Amino acid sequence: MLLGNDPRPKRGNNSDGERFRSVHTDDRKREGASTVSLNHPLAANSKGSRRDMRKLQYLFIALAALCFAVPAFADGGSTTLNLVPIGAGLGMGLAAGLCGLGQGRAVGSAVEALARNPGTRAGIFTFLVLGLALIESLTLFTLAIVFAKM
Repeated sequence: MLLGNDPRPKRGNNSDGERFRSVHTDDRKREGASTVSLNHPLAANSKGSRRDMRKLQYLFIALAALCFAVPAFADGGSTTLNLVPIGAGLGMGLAAGLCGLGQGRAVGSAVEALARNPGTRAGIFTFLVLGLALIESLTLFTLAIVFAKM
């Protein structure tokens, strides 16, 4: 065997996890073994997710108890409470805020696309204006519904 023609992979240059193999398995490829580190964000973290699921379970139990307890606190002698203005304000605020977030993301993506490929300016600009108009129309529809209900 010549010195420079070793068919085995080098230990320091390979990123397939081959540097973790034992001496006896140097000539074989790994099959089915994960190369994802446990510190990776997509790696399974069963301890933390179990704790989070338990918190969500307690939250949903508390919400269910509050929903079923509402008739127990009902007052039969008072006048009805008009919640339409509160709901309209919350709905309009939610629609405006989320449409603003959507428009920000759309413009950010368009600017990034233009930075990557300036030659597609006309096509990107057309779709950007169309998308922004559709996003803004959602807010205007919400505003129309608010005025129709009030």
